[in-house]
Amino acid sequence: MNKTLATFLLIIVACVGKAQTSAQNTPGVMPFGQVDIADLEMKACDFERDANAEVLFDKGDTYYDLQLHITQQRHKRIKIFNENGLSEAQIRISFEGGRGFENITGLQAQTINLVNGKPEIVKLDKSQIFTKVIDKVNNEIAFTFPNVKAGSIIEYKYTWTTVSYANFPDWFFQQTIPVRYSEYNTEIPSYCTFRTHIRVYDPFVKDQSKTESRTGHSVEIRKRAVANIHSLPYEPYMSSFTDNLQCIVFQLSGVSSTRLSIYKSYADTWPSVGNRLSEDEDFGGQLTKKLKDEELILTKAAALKTIDEKIAYIFGEVKNTMKWDGVDRWYTIDGTVKAWERRSGNSAEINIILYHLLKQAGVDVYPMVVSTRDHGKVTPLYASLGQFNRAVVFVSLKDDYYYLLDATNKFNTYSDIPADLLNSDGLFIDKSKKRYKIMSLLIDGPINQSVYINAQIKPDGKIEGTANIKSESYYRTKALEVYKTDGEKKYIDYLQTGDNGLKIKEVKMDNLDVDTLPLVQNIAFTLDITGADGNYIMLNPNLFSSLKTNPFLAEQRLTDVEFGYNRSYTIGGRYTLPAGYKIDAMPKSGSIVMPDKSISFKRIVGEQDGTLSIRYTIDFTKSVYAKEGYPDFREFMKELYEKLNEPIVLKKI
Repeated sequence: MNKTLATFLLIIVACVGKAQTSAQNTPGVMPFGQVDIADLEMKACDFERDANAEVLFDKGDTYYDLQLHITQQRHKRIKIFNENGLSEAQIRISFEGGRGFENITGLQAQTINLVNGKPEIVKLDKSQIFTKVIDKVNNEIAFTFPNVKAGSIIEYKYTWTTVSYANFPDWFFQQTIPVRYSEYNTEIPSYCTFRTHIRVYDPFVKDQSKTESRTGHSVEIRKRAVANIHSLPYEPYMSSFTDNLQCIVFQLSGVSSTRLSIYKSYADTWPSVGNRLSEDEDFGGQLTKKLKDEELILTKAAALKTIDEKIAYIFGEVKNTMKWDGVDRWYTIDGTVKAWERRSGNSAEINIILYHLLKQAGVDVYPMVVSTRDHGKVTPLYASLGQFNRAVVFVSLKDDYYYLLDATNKFNTYSDIPADLLNSDGLFIDKSKKRYKIMSLLIDGPINQSVYINAQIKPDGKIEGTANIKSESYYRTKALEVYKTDGEKKYIDYLQTGDNGLKIKEVKMDNLDVDTLPLVQNIAFTLDITGADGNYIMLNPNLFSSLKTNPFLAEQRLTDVEFGYNRSYTIGGRYTLPAGYKIDAMPKSGSIVMPDKSISFKRIVGEQDGTLSIRYTIDFTKSVYAKEGYPDFREFMKELYEKLNEPIVLKKI
């Protein structure tokens, strides 16, 4: 039960929402093995009818013992409604067992089915419970419930313990499937003080607190429960699930116990976190490790004239030599020397290797720890190492300009902050000058993509011509990743976006291997226009753009819209009209602007001497749109996509 969830340390006040049910009629927790026949007969979730499965209840009891060890007893029960919900029967429980900090005991699991009107229980055989070592810190228990089918109820319980009194576990009321009832009970002695941060939008059906006297101290006993919690679905352009699930997060502020002779403040600071990283053998201790045959790379780098050339060369060598094993950690597992020898490693091993080689080549570099998009955003107000999951390389340049390098992704470039790190923060580490500071990872200007079409419309309703697509930065990275990973044939399918009438005859790419230049794609194509009937031809000039389909159709939005970076699109074209046809209807030139002026759309359309000219420009000057303003955002995007896809109608003379 890792404390990687500290990204939730936000100053959030619990919002009072619309109650789905009352505490009096809310189904609660039942003893292990005791089941309600009505639950076995239930065919669907009452408050989320299309759910494939539902958590009937999830209960956690967490407390300290006299030695300040923490114990949590957990009991969870799930109802499977259909075959799409069977994946819920595969359970993985992570814990920090590698260093002996945490342990899981007393695991029991069973499947309950309704057979001839009575519950039939099939217990999980203990031989089917597998403990796996993930790395030197993390272990995992995995098992699959037996005899699971549509209609089954599955449940499990276990006891989790830790010797680390600072690692008080957080609790998530909301999950990726709906939760009928979730209860978290805590017992905290008076000599431990916590910051408790709550993100709960549904009302508590239970929120009870009392104080009991124990030997030499008092204990606060707290019960909190939420009922009928909708699942958190995937929404287009959302940040991580971690950033949005309803939860309670605990951060230890201090311990003051005469009996245990512990007087310690946990009011951590970023300098203290950075200093610990510098002294950690699996991070700071790896920065100066000499690599086998590193002289070969350093000799070639020394012959290069500019800093950018050195950075580009070494970044390319590490990126192309090392294979990322898919594991994100801020610390190394086997160390950089072994990782370099086997040509593979986790994110820290790869990027610390990159740091070391750049440092040896005379580049002004520093290590930094960051949090990826899936892991969740860093909260600068609360210093905690658990907020980070990846090490990267910070390159200091002139005038406060910098590069942020991550060699885990083969398609990253040295000049762009990796897209999955944007809009969060990183901890900059300079041990020699004892500089440790939190830095926002943002980019200033918009990222550009343009599409230009030069084509001829034929009387039979076909278009033949060329398209020129110029993609900068992240658009370039995305196109290259699809092209080089899937191959040209699948890339052509990607360009056609499911349009059976669009046929791509040829694709030529310029600047394919030059990271600092835009990727230019020259495409020869034909298009059969749907609906052409010999009298009318309807042309949608929004071809080959990434703005074909509006992703913001849902009436409600549970999460912020996060694009990651500001963006600018240009769609242009010249179309030669077919002989014997004239323009019957043409969109008007004009513009629309969001009330806050953060999105603008401008359209210029005209015809002269049988040639139709169009130019659309769309600019986004914000990368994040709060869910509270979604209704206005949705209405604007609806109008924007309607104008982007408004057809031009040609009529036969």
